[in-house]
Amino acid sequence: MTKEPKGSANSSDEIKSELVRQLATILDETELSEIEYDTGTLRIRVARQLGQTSVALPAAPPPQTLQPNASGADPTERVPDPSAHPGAVKAPMVGVAYLASEPDTPPFAKIGDKVAQGQTLLLIEAMKTFNPVPAPKAGTVTAILVTDGQPVEFDQPLVVID
Repeated sequence: MTKEPKGSANSSDEIKSELVRQLATILDETELSEIEYDTGTLRIRVARQLGQTSVALPAAPPPQTLQPNASGADPTERVPDPSAHPGAVKAPMVGVAYLASEPDTPPFAKIGDKVAQGQTLLLIEAMKTFNPVPAPKAGTVTAILVTDGQPVEFDQPLVVID
């Protein structure tokens, strides 16, 4: 067994250090407050402390849904958690969600659209790469839970397909 001299970094530490830098860059680019990377054997969490002064951001618009209240139910009744919905499509990664391929093009999917399994629903930009998020099943889009250009967290519900 060899022992490295104090003060020298092994390649594993250098890789972890570089990964932390990359995760911190993603935090800055997406304006997220926290990001976690987990491979099962390695878990790295990078978070930033927000200062005492804060910038007021406009409130995100409410999620679009295709569920009119025609039943006469109490309008103050809580809407079920979209992440528990069996048709919820969740973010496979941290990044920024885009509903269309370019700003002046129509969105990949709108509420009420019928989608096929594998059809692109939106894109998530992570580390300057645009990753398509495909429909896991065929069905009708009943809710779009994110807005164009919105930062998203891993496993965050994005779209609901019934």
